[in-house]
Amino acid sequence: MTKPLFKVSTPQEVIMMLKDNLNLEEIVRSNIEVVNIKTALHRILAEKIFASSNLPGFNRSTMDGYAIRAEDSFGANESLPSYLKIMGEIKMGVRPDFKIKLGEAAKISTGGMLPEGANAVMMLEYTEQIDDSVLEVRKPISPWENVVREDEDLKTGEIILGKGHRLRPQDIGVLAGIGKTNIKIYRKPKIAIISTGNEIIPAEEKPLIGQVRDINSYTLGACIEEAGGIPVYRGIVKDEINLLEQNIRETIKKDKVEAVIISGGSSVGARDITLEVLNKLGKPGVLIHGVSVKPGKPTILAIVDNRPIFGLPGHPVSAMVIFDLFLRPLISWLQGRDYNYNFDSRKELEAELTCNVLSDSGREDYIRVFVYEKDKKFYAEPILGKSGLISTMVRASGLIKIGVNIEGLEKGRKVMVKLF
Repeated sequence: MTKPLFKVSTPQEVIMMLKDNLNLEEIVRSNIEVVNIKTALHRILAEKIFASSNLPGFNRSTMDGYAIRAEDSFGANESLPSYLKIMGEIKMGVRPDFKIKLGEAAKISTGGMLPEGANAVMMLEYTEQIDDSVLEVRKPISPWENVVREDEDLKTGEIILGKGHRLRPQDIGVLAGIGKTNIKIYRKPKIAIISTGNEIIPAEEKPLIGQVRDINSYTLGACIEEAGGIPVYRGIVKDEINLLEQNIRETIKKDKVEAVIISGGSSVGARDITLEVLNKLGKPGVLIHGVSVKPGKPTILAIVDNRPIFGLPGHPVSAMVIFDLFLRPLISWLQGRDYNYNFDSRKELEAELTCNVLSDSGREDYIRVFVYEKDKKFYAEPILGKSGLISTMVRASGLIKIGVNIEGLEKGRKVMVKLF
């Protein structure tokens, strides 16, 4: 059963409605692929990664010097050095075929494998080779100094990376280090974008009087890529029920997308058709129409055959705010990740408001601000303007949120800016 028009829901209620009506486990379970780590940067792991062996796997020198028994250096100094017998030189990448006993040493380079019996490396700076067989040591060192032990980096069976982890360059490196070159990851979810409106034209065309270029397809597509998804551009649809219904059905069937965004046509004007179309597509249909957010109130949420469909306001600022609130978390969930609703991974910064900001009680208000630094303090200057003005987002450094039951913020108030 659909909700009455503009019986607004809070953002938290929309999130819960999404989770309660989507079988996310089923989607995520079928959304796994195997890729080479060369192409896995910033992808999301679909498995736990365990160390299959110790790393580095042998006692490894971190300095150029001599492999010795540490106890042979105890008490050594400039005036009373220790003298050790040189047993040979350790070649790189080769296991030594001799042992180090008390009173013995072997020359070693950084990265070389310590011979059996050695438990430290004396740096070259504190030694002098008297002749081919005698080494003078002028400093004491501790056991395992200048050495990485065989399991010091990783131990066999240790969990290295957890399921749901977003891979960074250092993670790719550790996977290479344990020989795990092919891994299971979640596919990037495909999100379709449909722009609606008789006045909307492709971006490459010159608008006539009364026409506007399609901004939202490009803006939302970039947002999807930034969030870790793949945008599927479905073009512009005129304000006709049959055309929009046909486009959505083809999108779902042919493109096999995980979600659909419809830009425009979500309010209650005479030509707004999105609501009617979404109620015809399948169960459970429209769940939300209206969210207590400014900008972005006339947002629609429908779910059809375990696939969320969003009707977003046509104003660019509104579309971006709603994307951040609901589509960004959804893209994370579709890749097996948790998501902190209040703040995502983008940087936040505390700043001081430069003027009073009014807000209507009963809804969350997202205010565009420009952040600048002066006298070692950060300031947030509100950028006022209608939600149809994309230039206000271009000038903005980020957003501040005014809570549901707050009627405004005073000049000088400390606020947290969620940076773009």
